[in-house]
Amino acid sequence: MVILVMRMLGEMATHRPVVGSFMEYAREGLGEWAGFTIGWLYWYFWVGVVAFEAVIIGRILHEWIPLVPDWTFALAGMLLLTLSNLLSLRSFGETEFWLASIKVSTIIVFLIFATLYVLGLLPNSTGSITNLTAHGFMPYGWTAVFSGVTVVIFSYFGTEIVTMAAAESEQPAKSVAKATNTIVWRILFFYVGSVALLLMIVPWDELPSQTSPFAFAFGRFGLPAADQVMNAVVLTAAMSVLNSGLYSGSRMLFALSKRGHAPRWVEDRNRAGVPWKAILLSTVVGYVAIGANYIAPKMVFDFIMNSAGCVALFVYAFVAVTQWRLRNRMGEAERKALKLKMWLHPWLNIVVLAGVTFIVILMAANPDNAAQVWLSLSALATLLVVYPFVRRASLRRTAVSIHD
Repeated sequence: MVILVMRMLGEMATHRPVVGSFMEYAREGLGEWAGFTIGWLYWYFWVGVVAFEAVIIGRILHEWIPLVPDWTFALAGMLLLTLSNLLSLRSFGETEFWLASIKVSTIIVFLIFATLYVLGLLPNSTGSITNLTAHGFMPYGWTAVFSGVTVVIFSYFGTEIVTMAAAESEQPAKSVAKATNTIVWRILFFYVGSVALLLMIVPWDELPSQTSPFAFAFGRFGLPAADQVMNAVVLTAAMSVLNSGLYSGSRMLFALSKRGHAPRWVEDRNRAGVPWKAILLSTVVGYVAIGANYIAPKMVFDFIMNSAGCVALFVYAFVAVTQWRLRNRMGEAERKALKLKMWLHPWLNIVVLAGVTFIVILMAANPDNAAQVWLSLSALATLLVVYPFVRRASLRRTAVSIHD
């Protein structure tokens, strides 16, 4: 689903890169209401993720320094990365580059050592391909697999940031095309590959519940302090996602304001050209979550993760329908001129929409996820109800501006 949605976004973004990305495309393809709805849903998703990652940062650092409360570290991480976003676009980009580089480099190191371990080329190796099946492959059946999707989908969301950043890059079409074309290999290599090797090293029923599974696996390679090094990498990964979340959420909020779907003052930029008010507004939920996590840690963690995943699915559905409509409106010459095309249009759009529907039904049928699904559906319904009033206020504001 991620690959297909990225391909759809790639087609639209290479054709016309804009700030706001798929919010603008939804507005063009489906109408103002769709741009308003998908824009606010996307912002809602990322402010939840920012809160989620702030909590993770606090927990990891608290494990290292137990005398300091986790909420103190969470707050410090939030403030640090907010400052990085406020300074300049360059500051955000460089911070993200180094955080992501640490993350990617570690995964590559893991893949190398894990492969050697599974092949028996490291001392005391107990890894084996048979670990995938020896303790039962899919021991709880397909139901558990699909239930797992409702949590995993949350982690895969974020690949679309490249289409958000395209409008602020020097060669937007080239950047988007490159990222879209390589997404399938990056997912197979880094995500699927690393998890497959992890389960060859440690059978699924031996994985610890309180420790990072990758840190646990690194410990089996015989590397000194490997588990602590891996926890440090998990920390940089959390900081990377928080950093990206602030960027994505603030840029979407800025685009909403430009279209009259958010207060006009949100458009204000600082001297570096950064929408500082949009950034600060996107941190509010994070600070609330830090406080809530102090009162009920597990509840906040699970709630954000599940509800964010459901919202991500709504965004996928909007993207699939939008690309379908925009492609159908193109003339023959315009279609031939596309630098990047969605495969098997519109059949794969239908596959994505069917997948979204199926997963949402599964989530609603699961007692652990049902509350989050209904909350997300309520958020969607609220946006649809509120839109006419926002639209009316926006038209009045435009009329006054013209009159003045």
